[in-house]
Amino acid sequence: MRGLVKGLAVAALVAPLLSACVIYDSDAGEKVSVNLARNDAPPAEAIREARFADGALVARVDSNGCTQASDFEVAVSDGSPAEITLHRTKQDLCKALVPNGVELRWTYADLGLDPGTPARILNPLK
Repeated sequence: MRGLVKGLAVAALVAPLLSACVIYDSDAGEKVSVNLARNDAPPAEAIREARFADGALVARVDSNGCTQASDFEVAVSDGSPAEITLHRTKQDLCKALVPNGVELRWTYADLGLDPGTPARILNPLK
């Protein structure tokens, strides 16, 4: 009986977390980038470094071998400078040894910003 009560309690806690899912289906295989600023986003990912180079945001993040830019939600807030926060939405469950992490890139167009727009990254550094 205790196991049933615990199971129901876990289900009640997890249900609200699943209610904000977005499903995108594209037969064309196009890359989709969504810029959101929302209160229920996952916590900001602690990153190793970030820089703007060659018209793109380049961030080095931890990886177990399968991390991709599509595993992150990028929140961009208008302002001067624009504020950018990376939120990991998909865990990297691979088991490779990647001691230096991986570099991920988002162009200004991906971020919804004009090239050269002043911006800063709000993620904590590791």
